[in-house]
Amino acid sequence: MAQLLREVQSLRVAIRKTQKQCMELWRPHIRQRSFLSSASNLAAYLGLRRHDLRHLQCRLGNLGLSSLGRSEAHVLASLDAIVHILKIISGKSLSPKNLTRASATMACAEDFIKRHTNRLFGLPPTHRWARIMVTFPSEAASDYLFVRELVLRGMDCARINCAHDDRATWQRMVEFVRQAEQETGRSCKILMDLAGPKLRTGPVIPGPAVIHLKPKRDLRGNFTQAASVILDGSGNPGRPAERDGLGRRIPARLAVNAEWQEQLQHGDAIRFVDTRNRQRELTVLNRISRNEVMASCDEGAYLRPGIELACHHSKHGAPALTLVEDIAAQPRPIILYQGDVLQLTRAPILGEPPGMDEDGNTLIPAHISCIQPEVFSHLKPGHRVWIDDGRIGAVVEALNDEGALLRVTQARTEGEKLHPEKGLNFPDSELNFPALTEKDLRDLDFVAAHADMVGYSFVQSAQDMEQLIAELATRGGSKIGIVAKIETRKGLRNLPEIIIRGSGRHPFGVMIARGDLAVEIGYARMAEIQEEILWLCEAAHVPVIWATQVLEGLVKQNFPSRAEMTDAAMAERAECVMLNKGPFVLDAIAVLDNVVEKMQAHQQKKSSQLRALHW
Repeated sequence: MAQLLREVQSLRVAIRKTQKQCMELWRPHIRQRSFLSSASNLAAYLGLRRHDLRHLQCRLGNLGLSSLGRSEAHVLASLDAIVHILKIISGKSLSPKNLTRASATMACAEDFIKRHTNRLFGLPPTHRWARIMVTFPSEAASDYLFVRELVLRGMDCARINCAHDDRATWQRMVEFVRQAEQETGRSCKILMDLAGPKLRTGPVIPGPAVIHLKPKRDLRGNFTQAASVILDGSGNPGRPAERDGLGRRIPARLAVNAEWQEQLQHGDAIRFVDTRNRQRELTVLNRISRNEVMASCDEGAYLRPGIELACHHSKHGAPALTLVEDIAAQPRPIILYQGDVLQLTRAPILGEPPGMDEDGNTLIPAHISCIQPEVFSHLKPGHRVWIDDGRIGAVVEALNDEGALLRVTQARTEGEKLHPEKGLNFPDSELNFPALTEKDLRDLDFVAAHADMVGYSFVQSAQDMEQLIAELATRGGSKIGIVAKIETRKGLRNLPEIIIRGSGRHPFGVMIARGDLAVEIGYARMAEIQEEILWLCEAAHVPVIWATQVLEGLVKQNFPSRAEMTDAAMAERAECVMLNKGPFVLDAIAVLDNVVEKMQAHQQKKSSQLRALHW
């Protein structure tokens, strides 16, 4: 027992030494005195975790004293409590006040976490502690009832991604959130996420300008529902059918002559010969607006610009003729298989699939550009490359005048489609791009005027944090909350310094951006690293946002996997859980709200609450 006491006391001395060294470096950067005790505990936690404590933990646990595994928020107080109890067991005299003091310090640490979280997100709902954040689709700018329903269902924070849309769209989103707050009586903060220096693929050569009308059929091929198409006389190019950010199906559009379109009436038959030389017919259903008429097609058809449309009016008259006008060509996907070669180009040339001979042999490899050509000076043969959030894996085989020659090492058996504007990750390459791009600086003007929080994408160092703080100050944003998105190895390595600079001056939180981070560090390490981030932030009394693919199957397809439900339950240990955009996000909010409420009765951070079970 005496030996165990000496080991714990020696550990405390070593921790205090590390704590003192860290605080000497950090104190000049902490402007908010209320954060000093949290910073001091973070420094103590770093000192604690620089030791391998497994053997000590086991021995303390055998005495029923093991509390170091839950000491993140109150490191020295936990050690002091163990020291005091060991002294009592050893027969040494000790005042009970020492234990009382340690217990009070632990209780204060929990108050610090709640205080810092409330400072960033506002007060929580009455029935759960963790907040729910939802990423807005573009349609949130045109559908107020959707935004209102998000707030009613339990959205506590709306995320606006500045990588998409424009200021006018963001303005309408902000106005809708503020209106929904007033009407529902629920508070909803706004996080505006800066795009950051995200590396992406360049444009791809367009495919054929063709619109495919595709009626629905059952498993036997029998007709069940006609294909819808809008005949558009506005002058805008035609577009294939698609789904919007809320999952709603948008019919295909055919651009036609305005005067011809204005003569169309309900029941008119429009006949044409499609690209396959097949006779097809459209039936006019109803007029949507002056420039738009809805029609249907009972058989599959392919249309291109220049095809003649002959309208046979339902009541009288000879056929009126017009031509299909411009169609917006869609990017032609590049399909890659494991073992394929891909040329990543410096020059901003349009990407293309591989050139093949008559026997299917590759003559010219597929190519696509990287929109930041500076990256090539940091690449070396053997470096890994991940594309589209890790869907495609590759390795640099060689560098050449055009750029880098990549060998595909990971792709599904049926191949992976490579599209433009997809993310590129280079986990083995030390890239040193500015954390704030020119676009970010322009967007900060709007963010500082309208947002409650700013999401700092790809922040990697204390200097990056200082730059954002300075830029916010020049825009009158000294009280805006900052959320540091940890997405890279370097950002992970510098997380303590990032926390100190951010929390020392602003309301502050950390987002575990598991998409890019998993690609950077490897999926096998993601479970381990997200735990370490949670521990480090708890030591600093800093709130955490658990992000990326939470209930993704439910959000996108209305059916969650069992693994996703377990992930959502574990997310309760964070102070905020983020849902992505998708057609079933309203249902996902209800499920997440229920899961988080139930789980908080069982656990608080790493501590089991031991609620009574029903056996």
